[in-house]
Amino acid sequence: MLQKLRNKKGFTLIELLIVVAIIGILAAIAIPQFAAYRQKAFNSAAESDLKNTKTNLESYYSEHQFYPN
Repeated sequence: MLQKLRNKKGFTLIELLIVVAIIGILAAIAIPQFAAYRQKAFNSAAESDLKNTKTNLESYYSEHQFYPN
C-alpha cells in the first residue's frame, strides 16, 4: 500500500503556490494595460461621435441655411 501512495502523480503544494504567484504577477502586469486600452477606446469612440455630429450639423446647415437651436 505504501508503494501505491508513492506512485501517485499530482502537484505538490509548492508547485501550486508557484503557479498562483506567476498568475498573480501576470495579472498585475496585464490589468493596468487593459485599463489603458479601455480609456483609449472610449476616447476614440467619443472623437468619432463628435465628428459624426459635426457632419450632421453641416448637412443640416447646407439644407436649411441655419444651424438648429
